[in-house]
Amino acid sequence: MTRTEHDSHALLEALFDPAQRSDPYPAYRAARESGPLVVPELNMVMFGRYADCEQILRNPGSAVDRRKSTLVQRAIADGADPAVFDTDSFLQLDPPDHTRLRKLVQKAFSPKRVRDLQDEIATIVDHQLDRVAESGDLVTDLAYPLPVTVICRMLGVPVEDEPRFGSASQLIAQGLDDFVPTPEPADEGQRQRLDAVRWMHDYLRELIDQRRTAPRDDLMSALVAAEESGDHLTEDEIVATCELLFIAGHETTVNLIANAALAMLTTPGQWSALARDPGRAGAVVEETLRWDPPVQMLSRVAEREMTIGDTVVPRGETAVLLLAAAQRDPAEYERADVFDPDRGPTRHLAFGHGTHFCLGAPLARLEATTALRALTARFPAARLLGEPTYRPNITLRGMSHLPIAVD
Repeated sequence: MTRTEHDSHALLEALFDPAQRSDPYPAYRAARESGPLVVPELNMVMFGRYADCEQILRNPGSAVDRRKSTLVQRAIADGADPAVFDTDSFLQLDPPDHTRLRKLVQKAFSPKRVRDLQDEIATIVDHQLDRVAESGDLVTDLAYPLPVTVICRMLGVPVEDEPRFGSASQLIAQGLDDFVPTPEPADEGQRQRLDAVRWMHDYLRELIDQRRTAPRDDLMSALVAAEESGDHLTEDEIVATCELLFIAGHETTVNLIANAALAMLTTPGQWSALARDPGRAGAVVEETLRWDPPVQMLSRVAEREMTIGDTVVPRGETAVLLLAAAQRDPAEYERADVFDPDRGPTRHLAFGHGTHFCLGAPLARLEATTALRALTARFPAARLLGEPTYRPNITLRGMSHLPIAVD
């Protein structure tokens, strides 16, 4: 094993070590400073510098369809079920399929539809803050239930079914940490995720049938009716799109709200500053997206050979982008490790870039700014009460509990 491979394995262990979940940033810093981490046996290269990550997201040879990777092809050759890697979600499709689906979904996910949610989001937040006042847990009673409630209301899911969608999306999101496809039998966690996927798909198909028969003024009806030049979404595509909303739209927004609250609670003056000036909420959200992003890493497949800086990524190799490392890169940001909403406009990659820029970014920003304004206004003297608890997730790293004193 070469020295580079040895260093890569040590850094990988540090990045994926559950003990590092509360503060993985020293490991991210080491990965960034060491340069691209080459892991030959996984056909993988990990990048932690801002310039490298941005270049990969812009590169026309950078693909999201993991079926194009050498890693997946090897797993299939070793016995993995090819159907596991099939998808109708535009998140994992490249043009022209991605372009077609995004156009159709974008029509149903219009800026007006998002803006019209503002009053309902504010009402949900006020209700959840009553529960925070009793429990003192920002995640359990605000950050976690808010996004899933919003998505369920958008789709027209009955109130009594909302909690089941929250637990199912949380289970499915853990699958994003399965970086290495394997033909080995599923463990208990994988079986639970598969059960959650089956339940969600069956439920959504039934809801689609209901909206075809009796449309309503909701997002599911809009997806069923979405049309572009005579083209419509198939049932499988609607199901995959809704699943994406729950996984990407729920877990990421939970993390964004909780990470922003923790950053303000642990940075002197920031919580009270927002309580005094609600107009700061947007800057707090953008700085959180940079400083402690809800999505810590993502991957791209080299559809053809890519040269990133001094590193060649061969065709079929997977490039893993350590966004959490890149967005604290001192080559891109002054005082990169400091949480400072007053630093002014900054470029960050938290919502991706280019063709695959997050379609739900406006909704996530709206939910987070609404929640943080109301939270600090209701509890202007809140303080941290003990250490937060983190879920095991690596990609969508986030808290399961954030205890505060609100008196």
